[in-house]
Formats: sequence, C-alpha cells, structure tokens
Amino acid sequence: MKYTNFRGKTSGKLKFLPLASLIFSAAMLMMAGRAVANSVLRSMFSCQAQGLGGVVPTLIVSYQQGTNLSFIPAGETIKKVWLNDPSQVTIDFDGPICMQFGQQSNMNSADCKNSGANVIQLRRIQKIKIPGLPSTDNTLLTVITEAQGKTKLYTFRLLYQKDAPDYHTLAIYADPASASPTPCVRPGK
Repeated sequence: MKYTNFRGKTSGKLKFLPLASLIFSAAMLMMAGRAVANSVLRSMFSCQAQGLGGVVPTLIVSYQQGTNLSFIPAGETIKKVWLNDPSQVTIDFDGPICMQFGQQSNMNSADCKNSGANVIQLRRIQKIKIPGLPSTDNTLLTVITEAQGKTKLYTFRLLYQKDAPDYHTLAIYADPASASPTPCVRPGK
C-alpha cells in the first residue's frame, strides 16, 4: 500500500483542490441565494393592491404550483371574495369565509360576521366548460377585507400561465406612514 505525505511536496493535482472547492462553494451559495430571492415572496402595500395608484395588480396562476394571496402582514381579515371566471382556477382559504350565493347577499349574516380567513390560495386547473361563460385569457379576483372596523376593496387580474411563477406568495402590507391619507393616489393634473 502506498501512503501520501501531505506535509512535504504535493503533486500538481492536489494544489488545485482547495481552489476548486472554494469556487464550487461560492457558486453554490450564489445559486441558492438567487433561488430564494426569485421564488418566495412578492409584496406590495395595501393602497397599491387596491389599485389606488392607477394600476390593477396582477397574480399569476399556474398548473405547476399554487399562488397565495396573504393579508396577514396587513392584519386584515377576508370577508368576501368574487372570481369572475371560476372555470380555470380553484380557490381555497386558511379559515372560514363568508359563503353567499344569489341576489340576497348580506355582509351582516352570521357566516360573514365569523369570517376568519387571511390567505387565499389559487391554482390553475384544466378549463371546465360552463354554459354561458365566454372563454377568456384571464379573470378578475375581487376581495373585500376588514381591519379595525374599516372595509377595503381589492381587485387582482389573474393571469394564466403554464409554468410556475417566480413567486408563490403575494403579501399585502399595511400602507406606509405618510402625511397623505392616501399615499398611493397620484395628484391630479
């Protein structure tokens, strides 16, 4: 059996081993950091999510993974949700939600008062044919929330995509402190 003496001279192959190890470790750290930055979270302030800045926010829903819409950072409870075209999206909640159908909706009914969801989970499904519902490339999600006795209206354009989006959660945060009562509204010309 042959033994190698590591205290003396090293062969040419062993000189590059520490350098190769360092380069490999650095590459792995950069790739891991990039994956975390691109795939976890997208966020916006409440006023942006409400469209008060003049832009309707978008959410991508795909077959690959679900997309969460979280009102936890804003401290808001979901009271009611509408999905204009339910033929291509499933919807779920992290708690009880107001369930009303038809023309006689009443936000003060018992199930609406007890709504306790803070997160909506959306996932794209194969299109279901619903008579009378036209085919569309996207749909509108409307969400009514409540916090400290104040009600807010949010609308999100849902865009269908085959591949997974770069994020899995859109987190809504409370509006930033500002001298203006509506920090996202642009002043008129």
